[in-house]
Amino acid sequence: MEVGKRVRRKEAIPALVRFLQQGLDNCRFSFCVISAAPREIVVSALARIVAQDSIHGTELDFDSLSGEVRAIKRVPAGYGKVAVIEELGKRLGIAADRFIYVGDGGSDVHIMLHVNNHDGFTIAVSENRQLARIARSTVLSDNAFSIMVPVLDQILDWRTGSIRELLERHGLTLQGWEKARTDRVQIGAAPAAVPAT
Repeated sequence: MEVGKRVRRKEAIPALVRFLQQGLDNCRFSFCVISAAPREIVVSALARIVAQDSIHGTELDFDSLSGEVRAIKRVPAGYGKVAVIEELGKRLGIAADRFIYVGDGGSDVHIMLHVNNHDGFTIAVSENRQLARIARSTVLSDNAFSIMVPVLDQILDWRTGSIRELLERHGLTLQGWEKARTDRVQIGAAPAAVPAT
C-alpha cells in the first residue's frame, strides 16, 4: 500500500475519470484499469480516484502470519489482459469493437493486437516501439486527459475547435497538437567493397 502512494501518476487522472463517468452526448464510458502490477499497489495509487472494483491487477496470495507472498493467483499481463477484457465485455455488455485500450508497455502488446483484431481502438502512451507499430494512435503527454484527443478526433470525428472547447470546459488548454507519424531512421556508411581476386 505504501508503494502505491509513491507511484508517480500522470496529471489530470481525476479529471479524466470524472469526464468518462459523466459521458458525452450519446456516448457512455466504462473506465477500468488493467495492470500487470500487484493489484494492491494500483488500488493504493488510484485511491479515491478509481473504484476498486474497476481495477484489475496481479492477484497475490499472502501468508496471514508473515505477510509474505505465498503464491500468484492471477496475472493480467500479456494474454492475461486479453482474458480480463473479454470478461469485462461480457459483464458490462460491451461489444468488442467498442473497446478503447490505452497502454504503455510490453505487457500491452497481446491485448492491443486483440483489440485491433476486433475493430476496437488502441492508443499507445509511451515511445515503446512495439506499441507504436501496433497502436492506432500514439499520444505522448504528461496529462492523462490527452488520450481523449484521438478518441474525439478519430472515433467521434470532432473538429479541433470543438476539442479545444471541451478541454477548456474542464480547465485544460490544448497547447500543442502535432498530428504526425514518426519514422525512426538510421543510416550509416556502406561497408567498403572487397576487391575481386
